[in-house]
Amino acid sequence: MALAGLYAVSAVAQTKHSKTTMYPSYKGLAMAGYQGWFRVPDNGVMYPDAKQVRIDMWPDVREYEKTYPTGLKHKDGSVARFFNSNDKSTVDLHFKWMKEYGVDGVFMQRFFSAARPDARGRSSVIPNAFEAASKYERAIAVMYDLSGLKGSGEDCSSLIEDWKYLVDSVKVTNQKGKQTYLFFNGKPLVTIWGLGFPDRPYNIRNIGIERFIDFLQNDPVYGGCSVMLGVPTYWRDLNSDCLPDPYLHDLIRKADLVMPWMVQRFTPLLHYEMNRYRDVIMGDIKWCKENNVSYVPCVTPGFSWYNLSKGSRSEEPKPLGSIPRQGGRFYWSQIATAINAGAEMLYVAMFDEVNEGTAIFKVTNDPPVSEDAKFLGLDEEPSDHYLFLTGEASRMLRREKPLTFIMPTR
Repeated sequence: MALAGLYAVSAVAQTKHSKTTMYPSYKGLAMAGYQGWFRVPDNGVMYPDAKQVRIDMWPDVREYEKTYPTGLKHKDGSVARFFNSNDKSTVDLHFKWMKEYGVDGVFMQRFFSAARPDARGRSSVIPNAFEAASKYERAIAVMYDLSGLKGSGEDCSSLIEDWKYLVDSVKVTNQKGKQTYLFFNGKPLVTIWGLGFPDRPYNIRNIGIERFIDFLQNDPVYGGCSVMLGVPTYWRDLNSDCLPDPYLHDLIRKADLVMPWMVQRFTPLLHYEMNRYRDVIMGDIKWCKENNVSYVPCVTPGFSWYNLSKGSRSEEPKPLGSIPRQGGRFYWSQIATAINAGAEMLYVAMFDEVNEGTAIFKVTNDPPVSEDAKFLGLDEEPSDHYLFLTGEASRMLRREKPLTFIMPTR
């Protein structure tokens, strides 16, 4: 698949979106989720003491233009430093890495709390990201995360107004410079994540989600979009990690793509786990073909939730590295299994998520030391190991290189 030039896409009714993009389809791409939520507190210290640490991996900050002191130190006594997601130079560096390693692009997380009228426009992360995506020719799209939506009468109305704001003020679908917004079926792709999960305070039947989907797809000015829904792993059978509500299937049939969230659902510590992963994907693909919906499986390097879970009063902290990375072997086994099972595109969880230990960007094997906090390294692999593997996944998706179940090396 050639991605180097601008491609004309099918005409749509609205006038707000660019009619051209470097990325006319999600097919053949490995896209990661991008949080961008690491901000400097008012006192300028990222973590004043070890008890406030909420991350399980430490970023490799050697290449950042700006970094900030924390309350932690490395074993040599030097102050551990962290980046600020609101710094333009931080976002620019992340997209530079994507370009350098062949990571196709990212979905920018837009949490429900950030889309409320009183919070809209506070963060500079999304504007900086769209500028950097154009500069480095990386695909980019908006992912609305319903986390933060309350169950007390709130609905998706504010997301309609927020999408208008992003289109009008941030120009997300009509960037200054090269157009890199991700399209699907000839239309800008918008994702809504968080439907069907049992731990949510809202009922998907009364949050106006159909109205929001209809607006994105059919509004004559701001619509003409494709829609992807983020749902639980076992959405098809409506069991295990999914609410047993068949209304979820009705919503998925209205969408263009479905992406199941598979983090914490599979582990390298069980025999034949990739056979189970394969069977889930193949069953999902079959359902999607029968219902005219495209399918995007999720892959992740691993999972860790030790420091974050220490703040929970209800249970003991989770083990450090509860789903181990195994030097990248677990990540690669998912990538190869998904592609071999028929996946045409991938969702990588996540680009910069060090809270849950799923990050693919550069992290360090020399994290701070603390009596209370614990941090994962990369099994002595180089800090860019997962960026490299993600670029290899993209090339194999597009059949630029033959698929291999053996983890690539440099």
